[in-house]
Amino acid sequence: MQLLVLILKKADLMEKLIKELAQAGICGGTILEGAGMASELVNMDDVPLFGMLRALLADEGKVPSKVMLFVLKDEQVINTRSAIKAVIGDLNEPNTGIMFAIPITYVEGLGE
Repeated sequence: MQLLVLILKKADLMEKLIKELAQAGICGGTILEGAGMASELVNMDDVPLFGMLRALLADEGKVPSKVMLFVLKDEQVINTRSAIKAVIGDLNEPNTGIMFAIPITYVEGLGE
């Protein structure tokens, strides 16, 4: 089993992404609100940021990201990644998102 994590910067794609995942047979996951580190840096008075940099970081921090967590069987991971990429596109493009998987050695509570 694996934990697939998607940090989605393009939160406006969430509805389309959920539909695509459901069509791929992935109907279980957890969605959390996220905020980038930049939004926190902007609010810290003791961090020396110059005016232009502070303005750029403030704009970046306005749009919340979505953090999606999926506990998947190994054979589900490739289809899930493909469904995500079909909606989001190239994750190497700036301000798109980050996706990674971590092996799970123990899981309980999936009802299987």
